[in-house]
Parts: sequence; C-alpha cells; structure tokens
Amino acid sequence: MLSVYVPQGSSLERIPVASRDQVPESAVWFDLIQPTQLEDKLVESVVGISVPTREEMQEIEVTSRLYVENGARYMTATLMCQSDTDTPKTTAVTFILSGHRLITVRYDEPRPFMIVGTKLARVCPAGVNGESVLMELLDAVIDRAADILERIGAEVDRVSHDIFEPEVDQKRSHQEILRSIGRKGDLTSKVRESLVSIGRVLLYLANEADSMRWAKETRSQLRGMQRDVQSLSDHATYLSSKITFVLDAMLGVVSIEQNNIIKIFSIAAVVLMPPTLVASIYGMNFKHMPELEWQYGYPLAIVLMLIAAALPYLFFKWKNWL
Repeated sequence: MLSVYVPQGSSLERIPVASRDQVPESAVWFDLIQPTQLEDKLVESVVGISVPTREEMQEIEVTSRLYVENGARYMTATLMCQSDTDTPKTTAVTFILSGHRLITVRYDEPRPFMIVGTKLARVCPAGVNGESVLMELLDAVIDRAADILERIGAEVDRVSHDIFEPEVDQKRSHQEILRSIGRKGDLTSKVRESLVSIGRVLLYLANEADSMRWAKETRSQLRGMQRDVQSLSDHATYLSSKITFVLDAMLGVVSIEQNNIIKIFSIAAVVLMPPTLVASIYGMNFKHMPELEWQYGYPLAIVLMLIAAALPYLFFKWKNWL
C-alpha cells in the first residue's frame, strides 16, 4: 500500500495513491507499506530513486544500511513491533531522504508511524518537509523505546517481588515466573537492538547535517536525540543485568526447594532403615529365637523399631541437619 502525505494548512493530509496521476506535487512523505512491484516503480518514477527490496533491507552490514545513492540518503533501522503482545518482534524500516521528501519503506506496523501520522493530521509545523517528518518519526521511535523500557522495569520489579516476597493469595508458579522473566529478557534485547540501530542512523544524520544544510535548531534536536538513545541504551543494559540477577535468584529458589524435597526423602529413608532392620531380624524363621516365646516379645519389637527410628531423627536435629 502506498500513501502520500500532503500539507493542508496546519495539518498533513494522508492520501492513498494507486497511480502516478494521483500523486500531488506538494507531497512531502511517501509511505510504502508492504509495497507491490507496481508501487515501487511508481515511487521510483515520481521521486527518481531506487526503492530497496525486503531482502536488501534485512542486510546487517552498515554499508548496506547507511549510504548515498543518486543524491538520496538511505537509512535502514530496526524498529520494535508488537511490543505489547506475547510475541514481540523487530522489523527493518528504510528511511530515504531525497531532496526535501521522505520515503519510508516497511513491511510491518511499528506504532511510532501511527502516532506521528495521527499527530501531523491534527497539527504540523509551518513549512513541513521530509526532514521534519523524519525527525518526528525518530523522536517517536525513541519515546516508544523509553515507554517499553519503563514497562519492562516495572514488570521486573513485580517479578522480583513474587520471588522474594510472594503474596500468599496471589502466589505464581515457578513456571509462570520463569516464562515472564524469559519474555522480559527477550523484549529487552530487542529494544537494545533497536536503540543501537537508531543510534547509527542518528550518527549518520549528524555527519551528513552539514552537506544537507540543516538548521541549527534541527542539529541541536539531533544531538539531544543522540543523548537520549545513549541513556536508554545504558538503561537497557542495566535492565538486562537485573533480569539476569532475577533469573539466577529464581533458579536458586527452585534449586533450594528441590534440595528440600530430596532431603525429606533421604531422611525418611534413613529413619526407616533401623526399624526395617529390627523387623527383618524378627521376621527370620529360626527355631531358637527366645524372644518369640516371650509374652511381651511383639510389643518389645515395636518399641525397638520406634526407638531405632527416633534416634536418627534426634541425631539429625542435634547436628542441625534439619
């Protein structure tokens, strides 16, 4: 699907496009979502650039993600998708600056695009162009990453509380806690990957700012965004360390509980061995066993078995093994 955004007064109007005749000359943003080959050709003919394929966008080399071709600057970043679900993922998005137009190519629906599209549909700055739309998108991506990290931090704190100070009426199983820790670790790693990618794009733009003759205010905003990305990357690293600590603590709790269960079985086996020995002795069918003729032989055997069971238990308690 191809949509173009055109300034209309103090807002940016979104217009679906199916043919070249429908593309306004004043369009500042071309948004390609899962584009067809026909839509790629349409944008290439209107803007005069080459639209990268999905396979080209997924390459991880820096030279394949940040480069200049025919005067257009290509920047491919890894963004978060479906971060509010149990199956978050990352997706490659390409930003292309050609003149004062922005072309975005994507095959998923990162939320920052919806946020920026809705925001600019309400109000947009005067003289809006591709560069200002790009800055809005990058700023929204960074804000979104910050929100995700804040949510991860709150959820990790809740998991930590469930491990060390569980509520009796709301106690979660170990499997649930381990799955939750795993999901938080996976989401944090994806956010870090996205931040590293965005940081490279910002550094590339900062190096290209002179040749693109960006205004001083835009360069200042760019530096601020670089600082934000660096601080968020540090926070993501901290969260990764905390998740590792919580995981180790959870595995330690599981190990302690398993050891306690094994200890109970071991003690039961040791406690029952002496009574079993006594019962085995008196279960022998020897002819000359004087205790078999005693009136109180059976009670005596029961007492001996109880004493034989109690002595190991008392010995373990004295040694503080229980």
